[in-house]
Amino acid sequence: MKFLLSFLFRGSGPIIWIQHKLSPKQFVIFSAILIGLTAGLAAVVLKLFVHFLFKNTSLLSGDEQVYVAMFPIVGLALCVIFIKYFNRNKLGKGLANILHAIAKKSSILPKDQTYSHIITSALTVGFGGSSGLESPIVTTGSAIGSNYGRTYKLSYKERTLLLACGAAAGIAGAFNTPIAGVLFALEVLLVEANITAFVPILIGAASGALCSKIILQEDVLLNFQLREPFDYRNVPFYLILGVLCGTCSYYYSKTFLATENYFKRFKENRFLKVLVGGAGLFVLIWLIPPLYGEGYSSIKLLSNLNAEEVFRKSAISITNFSKPLLYILLASVVLLKPIATAFTIGGGGNGGNFAPSLFSGAYIGYLFASIMTDLGIDLPISNFTLIAMAGLLSGVFHAPLTGIFLIAEITGGYELIIPLMMVSALSYAVSVYFMPMSIDMLKLSEKEKIVRTNMDSYLLSNIDMVQFVETDFSEVKDTATLRDLVEHIAVSKRNIFPVVDKDSVLKGLITVDDIREIMFKQELYDKITVKELMRRPMYIISEKDDIRSAMKLFDESHLWNIPVETEGKYRGFISKSTILEKYREVLINNSLE
Repeated sequence: MKFLLSFLFRGSGPIIWIQHKLSPKQFVIFSAILIGLTAGLAAVVLKLFVHFLFKNTSLLSGDEQVYVAMFPIVGLALCVIFIKYFNRNKLGKGLANILHAIAKKSSILPKDQTYSHIITSALTVGFGGSSGLESPIVTTGSAIGSNYGRTYKLSYKERTLLLACGAAAGIAGAFNTPIAGVLFALEVLLVEANITAFVPILIGAASGALCSKIILQEDVLLNFQLREPFDYRNVPFYLILGVLCGTCSYYYSKTFLATENYFKRFKENRFLKVLVGGAGLFVLIWLIPPLYGEGYSSIKLLSNLNAEEVFRKSAISITNFSKPLLYILLASVVLLKPIATAFTIGGGGNGGNFAPSLFSGAYIGYLFASIMTDLGIDLPISNFTLIAMAGLLSGVFHAPLTGIFLIAEITGGYELIIPLMMVSALSYAVSVYFMPMSIDMLKLSEKEKIVRTNMDSYLLSNIDMVQFVETDFSEVKDTATLRDLVEHIAVSKRNIFPVVDKDSVLKGLITVDDIREIMFKQELYDKITVKELMRRPMYIISEKDDIRSAMKLFDESHLWNIPVETEGKYRGFISKSTILEKYREVLINNSLE
């Protein structure tokens, strides 16, 4: 793996020779193969590393639940030590890190992220942290694509495309699901892409899936065999399941964010975060064993209708699993999983919400179908378990196509495609109604004021408003007279004049049109003051506003210039025409051709 990364990023002679021989589009496709294979191999290495840690921690604990529950705090501590002493606190976690790089850093990710996420996520999840590997895998693949693009001096468009190829290959390699990898890259990372962007991503994903197919065994991969075919008579219950998954997606997202935000108070003391997060995980895992690690093994037990086996090692002594008790335990897993994931990530670990959302969905589907069956409505419990996984993934990530095709691929066919489409679409619609942005986009929008709900909003968010503040407007003191104002007009190229006090606080505005009738009446020059002529500005842009807020003010006011204040003091003006000109430039540069 190390040799392969070195070969890609040192400006290898053979690759440079190939770059000169191929057209730019051909070189991108060739590069997609290399990046796909490398990212796929990275996913395989991470999966095998975590599987190795799982087996050895199980041997060390002797399968005693109290000892098993102690391991996550070890993983969190090791992860924090690596980040602090080896990574110099530079590790960017989550998909928001990638989205920020695309939007604000020209799709450039640090080179150390090609390996640091593999190490930290393996330590976190391998020792039982309750999170997923997919987000670190996606970040690793994205970093591979980004740094490859930098090495061979590719354009922003090409670099972004290869970044997406790496992300798609990562997902494809983790699940052996190339189509889901492609759709994830298109739904979550790229705002807008046409068919020419689709082809390299497809090739990259196929290359990543090939690594998984060749190397990983079935016990490492998440895969299922369908037990029952789709029955159209169950459609009403699939519709109910879709609404339930959407509601639970909202609960998952809000609970995760609220719990993770709690850890912000420990920002200055990383090891206190480890203690709090580790202690919380110890209690949760000791009581509820399926919260340990990714949880894919318990999903397989559910799909095989062995729910009682999932809770056998619980600290709660259970000798007889009655149906009500089993349902309470299943519901507790759904309610506590986002908290356990937030304890893991907020406590200093590295992971994501991809696997936890699939995990929670499986429990929701199993619980719903089991209750309906006990009420006399015979439903295929295994099918509902699988389909709800797609439903919750669609709702949490706002990526219904990824959810649909991920489950379709890991079940080996499209027998369930109709209920998958219904449940995923409904879950997505309900989730978006309550929470218009996904977890990662909400984090990003709060931090960087970036939104991706549509192309216009996204492109506007890429424009830095500060660079457009114009300061060549002639300032007039609020103690000035008409004579002073006329002198300013004589030397100024602008027709707007800000009136400020001695502390540079904006008091009003005067335009040439406002004084046109009196500006040549010299007898009034020393009799009329600026305070009598100025008018209060109805619209002001502050340093807290983003470019979208500024455009909204322009639309409301029908003005072409609006004053800007920083910390309550006048700074300059922003022109609508300048922003529109920049927007057209960004629109051209950001279209992925």
